[in-house]
Amino acid sequence: MSAAKADNRDSYINPEGPRKVSMATNIDQEAIRAAYDDVRSDLSDTEWAVFKFEGNRIVVSLVGTDFDEFRSQFGEGERAFGYLRIQMGDEMSKRKKFVFITWVGPSVGVINRAKMSTDKAIVKDVVANFAVELQVENHAEFEVSHFKEQLARAGGANYGTGVRDL
Repeated sequence: MSAAKADNRDSYINPEGPRKVSMATNIDQEAIRAAYDDVRSDLSDTEWAVFKFEGNRIVVSLVGTDFDEFRSQFGEGERAFGYLRIQMGDEMSKRKKFVFITWVGPSVGVINRAKMSTDKAIVKDVVANFAVELQVENHAEFEVSHFKEQLARAGGANYGTGVRDL
């Protein structure tokens, strides 16, 4: 190889070594735990929390009470997680149940789609208590009735009659 070609090739080599690009996902653990606790609290009106990516960091995007606002937080090209409180039960027993949602929008690329399993594990280290875990990939599934149906299936037998015996 001529000296000119060797010098030209060497100009592309970083003298500090290869650059490392961090693919690891970080999490704002304190803020996510606070939002999670807020949704779980019987003293709070908060019914949901959304956790989204800011670069390689998962943060609390929004918390709230309106389901339509919750649904609007999940965009076509986004990856996100949701934690939702739903009141379940029959005329004899009312109780709060929780749904953990993983959202992968239809426009999300293959690499980011593949990373969701490891990213979900990081979030589940904080968001640990839920009755149902769902992966949602289209807005048609974002209905309260769909989530209630999944919770009812997970809860086993439903004996409600609609009439309370006295």
